[in-house]
Amino acid sequence: MTETQPLAYEDAVRIAEADPAVVGLFLIGSQSMEGLPTEHSDHDLFVITAEGEEAELARLHGMRSSTLDLNVVPLNDLLGDVLPEYTRYALARSRVVLDRTGGAITEFLAAKGRLDERKAFADAAEHLDAYQNMLYRSVKNHRDGRALASRLEAAESVGYLLNLLFTLELRPRPYNKALVWELERHPLRDWDSAALLDAISRITATGDTTLQRQVFAQVEPLARNAGHEKTLDEWGDDLLLMRPAG
Repeated sequence: MTETQPLAYEDAVRIAEADPAVVGLFLIGSQSMEGLPTEHSDHDLFVITAEGEEAELARLHGMRSSTLDLNVVPLNDLLGDVLPEYTRYALARSRVVLDRTGGAITEFLAAKGRLDERKAFADAAEHLDAYQNMLYRSVKNHRDGRALASRLEAAESVGYLLNLLFTLELRPRPYNKALVWELERHPLRDWDSAALLDAISRITATGDTTLQRQVFAQVEPLARNAGHEKTLDEWGDDLLLMRPAG
């Protein structure tokens, strides 16, 4: 490989498949999700090696080019969960190219699609409180004539809202570029995907406070049913400003 001739994805797979030190291959990112890649999408390839074995591709660990990103990780490190939490969604939606571990790699990646229930409950409470905070500030600033502040906080609230909705279902939140893809193929249980995406689009574009309050009217009972009434009720009378008027 040279600077003018970077290693191609197909060649990396060929080299890995012929190397007994390699026990697995999987793709993350756009190329792992059918219908998401564009002409500009590269291949994010993970090469998993047997413990104590030196794979031929190990010397290229961390390589980045316009067509291929390469990561070489020992199997024990992968299964030991050394990859950062922000990669969870990518791992959950990865595509296994090779698994010589009797399915251990495939099972590990599939398990990334479900959050730990106890941790998710605590995280959901934090997301809910943060969402309420931004919603409250947006509506209050709109009431007080601070249009820009209201729109900025409306846009910020959407991230916390999405964190909350996915966490309530024990699912990792998709990256922004995959949000439409995810909701079209794997809808949230209690939401119409098209309506939710439309609401998110309008809120981020306009800060529409009437719409924000309508969305909260759907969120509140879901949060209460999930056991988060304490987080909601700590807001006291300020909840009235978050709920639809009248």
